[in-house]
Amino acid sequence: MAHIITQNTAHREDWLHQLADVITDPDELLQLLSLNTHPELPQGRDARRLFALRVPRAFAARMQPGDANDPLLRQVLTASAEFIDAPGFTTDPLDEQRSVVPGLLHKYRNRALLLVKGGCAVNCRYCFRRHFPYQENQGNKANWLQALEYIRQQPELDEIIFSGGDPLMAKDNELDWLIGELEAIPHLKRLRIHTRLPVVIPARITATLCQRFSASRLQVLMVTHINHANEIDPPLRASMAQLRSAGVTLLNQSVLLRGINDDADTLATLSNALFDAGILPYYLHVLDKVQGAAHFMVSDDEARAIVKSLLSKVSGYLVPRLTREVGGEPSKTPLDLRLTQS
Repeated sequence: MAHIITQNTAHREDWLHQLADVITDPDELLQLLSLNTHPELPQGRDARRLFALRVPRAFAARMQPGDANDPLLRQVLTASAEFIDAPGFTTDPLDEQRSVVPGLLHKYRNRALLLVKGGCAVNCRYCFRRHFPYQENQGNKANWLQALEYIRQQPELDEIIFSGGDPLMAKDNELDWLIGELEAIPHLKRLRIHTRLPVVIPARITATLCQRFSASRLQVLMVTHINHANEIDPPLRASMAQLRSAGVTLLNQSVLLRGINDDADTLATLSNALFDAGILPYYLHVLDKVQGAAHFMVSDDEARAIVKSLLSKVSGYLVPRLTREVGGEPSKTPLDLRLTQS
């Protein structure tokens, strides 16, 4: 497959400029939203020592000034609750800090995860990889070459998942090279890209990237990470339309989060907004028990009740699968919607 030789320079520089100009100071974010005098929110600023704060301005612009409970703000703002050492919450909730080669996780028989880049445009406070040793799994060409050689030797693999960090932190020319190498491996059929970057910086979806996806022999799927309908704005919808025109299948995964999307009406609004943007709801994950995120936890029985209610509010194809990931299991684990006896 021929590599891309043209570049959409202006758009590429736009997303890179936005990526370099993110908010990293909790006080700046609160000042921007007129919440700097709130009696409780500033007390969580020290949690950035546990996990840095990163918020793109395009994402902050979708937050409601003066609303301490804004669902987008609550996903990214440091909180004093992150210091709580909750029982059962660990630094490696999915038992995945052992890669087969640096940056490659062969968790499931027919698909492997390539950790393309370790960084993200936004740091979500519930991130299950907030403690992941990215320094030992760096996204660079030397590690990619090792991963590609492993993939060539595993004929059972038919799908590669670009993950991270966020794989779209890689520049278009890097992705072009990686995709070209994967296309040369005969047993691969699909490329799946798990990303939040186009959500928080929609300009990341460049014409160059879309041209590359359209030209690929691989079936390309993109799984966005959107938890609330307020994240979906006109620039995001326009970027998703570009991807659809390039033949990319669009899916979404959400995390069920206490105080953010833990009710059926909110999830129904999200599912409708996703579908209106050309994205099919795919997974609704219960929280991975990562240290520092226990305040987001929704119990299994609450989750089941919420999804059962959601079933009565939207068409079946708009109901994401309620699942959890268990370290070492060969697939995601669906949660039975029947309530357990307490």
